[in-house]
Amino acid sequence: MPVGTVGSVKTVGSEDLEAIGFEQILSNTYHLNLRPGADLVERFGGIHKFMSWRGGILTDSGGYQVMSLSDTRKIDDDGVVFKSHLDGSLMFLSPEKSIQIQGQLGVDISMSLDECPPYPCTREEAAAAMARTHLWATRNLSAAKEGQAVFGIVQGGVHEDLRTESAQFFSELPFAGLAIGGVCVGEPTEMQYPVVAHTAPLLPANKARYLMGVGHPQDILHAVECGVDMFDCVLPTRMARHNVMYTLQGRHNMLNAKFAEMQDWLDTESVFSPLDRYSPAYVRHLVRAKEPLGARLLTLHNLNFYARLMREIREAITEGTWRELRSRYANA
Repeated sequence: MPVGTVGSVKTVGSEDLEAIGFEQILSNTYHLNLRPGADLVERFGGIHKFMSWRGGILTDSGGYQVMSLSDTRKIDDDGVVFKSHLDGSLMFLSPEKSIQIQGQLGVDISMSLDECPPYPCTREEAAAAMARTHLWATRNLSAAKEGQAVFGIVQGGVHEDLRTESAQFFSELPFAGLAIGGVCVGEPTEMQYPVVAHTAPLLPANKARYLMGVGHPQDILHAVECGVDMFDCVLPTRMARHNVMYTLQGRHNMLNAKFAEMQDWLDTESVFSPLDRYSPAYVRHLVRAKEPLGARLLTLHNLNFYARLMREIREAITEGTWRELRSRYANA
């Protein structure tokens, strides 16, 4: 899922995402409620109509902001009080309020409010965050209106026993799907992979498994091998705005001097339609001059790269060609 935090995937429109083939995006409850506000979006008939998007929308509950805005929030068992990063006003978010806001937004999948512990944290801190997430779980479910799909979020940090306990707890509740949270929050890859490999198989096979915030191509491939179905990450769009393009031969920084007079692309198999009419030298010129077109072209390119990756993952699973796919993306 491309990330459109405030109802917009940066530099591209809904028509671009549809043309690439994406069917679902991610937005954020905390940010959308600050502006333009859930009441306004509801009056427009929901976030789909407001942003003219024909696909699905999943909203993060605000749980990530519990971690990322830790300096400007207060948390207890009732919920979280945030100080707005826009004007300093106070915003209270409880499990019930988060689900209510997501219902007003009219999204397809609502994430339950959780406490996401940062890395590093002690085992006691990870256990306390998991306990609060469990405490809030049934409150999230009870606030959902009829037909509102809510996903639960497994926590537990890097501790396998906590992950086992949390996975068992959520597997026994009637959530529409389950997510692995608290991953890719600063821990090194060698600690991330065991958590995913341990936790994913513990989740019910008949429900969607979602790994939150993970987006490096190799991380996605590893997680799919573990049984994960859904992903989101800002990488393809954020890296584009930092002049980086993804290819099968690795990532390229378009500010590199080697592109200054280059007429043809290094990896022709990883040049998609937004870029194929332009030379590397021209794209480098755009990003050096800080022209918005440069960021847009690289964003479209990277989104195409990720859309192809996910399409080829589905094909490899169906056709039994996983080993060949792994080899194809070995350097990505």
